[in-house]
Amino acid sequence: MKILLIGATGTLGTAVHTTLTARGHELLTVGRTGGNLRYDITDPAQTTELYERAGRVDAVVSAAGSVPYKPVTEMTPEDYLSAFHGKALSQIELVRQGIPRIAERGSFTLITGVLTREPIPTGTAASMANGAVEAFVRAAAIEIAPQRINAVSPTVFTESLAKYGDFFPGMPPVDLADVAQAYVRSVEGAQTGQVYAL
Repeated sequence: MKILLIGATGTLGTAVHTTLTARGHELLTVGRTGGNLRYDITDPAQTTELYERAGRVDAVVSAAGSVPYKPVTEMTPEDYLSAFHGKALSQIELVRQGIPRIAERGSFTLITGVLTREPIPTGTAASMANGAVEAFVRAAAIEIAPQRINAVSPTVFTESLAKYGDFFPGMPPVDLADVAQAYVRSVEGAQTGQVYAL
């Protein structure tokens, strides 16, 4: 398959790229500062340009999203808007604009995260954005068939425990290799409207 990978140079994106390439897929990588194509998907106009450059693809895979982390009493309306644009609306636009540009039985795989179901202090914006993505995935699945859409929702990565482990006390980590396999399941499988929680 020809796969468009958003966020290809990040920790997760690199693992997904390695795994999908090893399975024989052709990947077109996208990032703000790295990859085959340089675009910021938080800007809908750049998403349009991205699809025009990429041409027809079989699958769109996202491993990108940014949200602010602050105590709820310090959050501002702009912070919540930033989270919504940075992780939810950016991925929703990938789907909305991508429907006419991917294969008839193509798929979308979006990224959410554990904070939808296991909130942490300072994580209200992330929980909100992740929840929005997951709700969108379930709703969009009933409209876009035979195209498919799923989300991958991992906890903290084993490889990132040294940096982020203290923010996720008591939560079992997940290996990046296992998260990448959830992307394989979404891209190569037949399910739609699923949230793969790891």
